[in-house]
Amino acid sequence: MPTDQVRVTFQPAGPFHADVKARVDTYFREAGRSPRGGWRLGLKAAVIFAWFAASYGLLLLGHPSGWQASLLAVSLGLAWAGLGFDVMHDANHGSSAARPAWNRALAFSADLIGASGALWRQKHNVLHHTYTNVVGVDADLDSGSLLRLAPSQPRRRGHRWQHLYAWLLYAVFPLRWFFFDDFRELSAGRIGEQRFQRPRGWDLVALLIGKALFVGWAVVIPVLLHPTWWLVPFGLLTIGTLGVTLATVFQLAHAVGEAAFIEPSGARLPTDWATHQVTTTVDFARGNGLLGWYLGGLNFQVVHHLFPRVSHVHYRALAPIVEAACRDHGVPYRAWPGLGAALEANVRWLRQMGRPTGPWQVAPVGPRRLSGAPRSSTG
Repeated sequence: MPTDQVRVTFQPAGPFHADVKARVDTYFREAGRSPRGGWRLGLKAAVIFAWFAASYGLLLLGHPSGWQASLLAVSLGLAWAGLGFDVMHDANHGSSAARPAWNRALAFSADLIGASGALWRQKHNVLHHTYTNVVGVDADLDSGSLLRLAPSQPRRRGHRWQHLYAWLLYAVFPLRWFFFDDFRELSAGRIGEQRFQRPRGWDLVALLIGKALFVGWAVVIPVLLHPTWWLVPFGLLTIGTLGVTLATVFQLAHAVGEAAFIEPSGARLPTDWATHQVTTTVDFARGNGLLGWYLGGLNFQVVHHLFPRVSHVHYRALAPIVEAACRDHGVPYRAWPGLGAALEANVRWLRQMGRPTGPWQVAPVGPRRLSGAPRSSTG
């Protein structure tokens, strides 16, 4: 639940939110489908778990050569990220299965792969999904002093090079997340500037057991099987692959100049919640089926932010419906045509935020027809 530290609210829901919900409800009713993931998500989870287990097993037990071990380390990092994108993300939003028990079981995958489901739900579901790109509330904008992601954040001299060194930070951020940030937040009862109710009961038990199991398979077993310093470079390669993959994907939707960044000037934000979600989010590579499969639909972030309790297996079908509603109500829906264009936009924004002076966009730019600009649907 939001805490008393959250100081902002939205304008009352308008016709856009009601209309887009009605259109999506109509789609599921007429298609005769559940908004949950069902067997399609179950099969996908089994494939990715098998990919992860095969990479881990071959790396530790297969006696690979140096270059083979390097490829397996990268494969393990990608499979690890895939579990985050495709399994733990849906489950912690409650969209994997209709039965809460199945969702809870799959949500525990977050704890098994190093994170904490309970803390993730506070940080991601509450602070990020509710207050997307609201400076001082959205935890995803809080990178300490190392990165400047929003115009109102203080600029430091080193930020001039952040578009270059950000990737090194991404590569090691899982180590900080798994072994430091989760325990700091649990101890302080605070995520960034926002207080929250610490995990209790099963959530606390799951956090502690999950951390122990994670340390067991990620550290203890490799050290017992291979007590050599070669574990360090291969481990860093795995963690680096995981970190760069996770951080890059989540940055592409919001840390770009085409997304709005909101600095609260009062207790109420300028738009209703649904409009806010669309204007602070940018899609990318919606036509790339293989990428969309691997990313768990996170290239359809607009749909995800409007309907977080709908499984990602439906996002491709829902995107045109949501885009049409945005167009009819004059709400800008932006989508980069490919992954490369989205990456360029993110690097461009990091570089822009590292400059001593602007100009920069604090609100979404209007429709543009320039080469390399995102496709934009507006009224």
